[in-house]
Amino acid sequence: MLFFTSSALSSSFNIDDSVSHRLILDEVANQINQVNSNGEGYSKKINLPSDKGYYELTINKNKLIIEYDGKKGETLLPLVNIDSKDKLISGRSYLITKTDEGIVIS
Repeated sequence: MLFFTSSALSSSFNIDDSVSHRLILDEVANQINQVNSNGEGYSKKINLPSDKGYYELTINKNKLIIEYDGKKGETLLPLVNIDSKDKLISGRSYLITKTDEGIVIS
């Protein structure tokens, strides 16, 4: 019985961790899509939370990938023109800008 309870609690913590990182991934993708859908020169500042531990977001053409604790998740960024492999790191702030050449993250 103790093993089952311990296993259930561990599983619950893993699900909570995965959901919180998935929400970060989806929120950043949403912010990038919002900037992309507005006109040239539009920009938006994002702050990546650090209370979920260390994670990295990688932008690879039309995909946004999150990596944390040996886990990985991804989402598509349809119609976004990002021609670099930018890495976004937890706890930092970034400016997303729409230019005539696509999206720039600095």
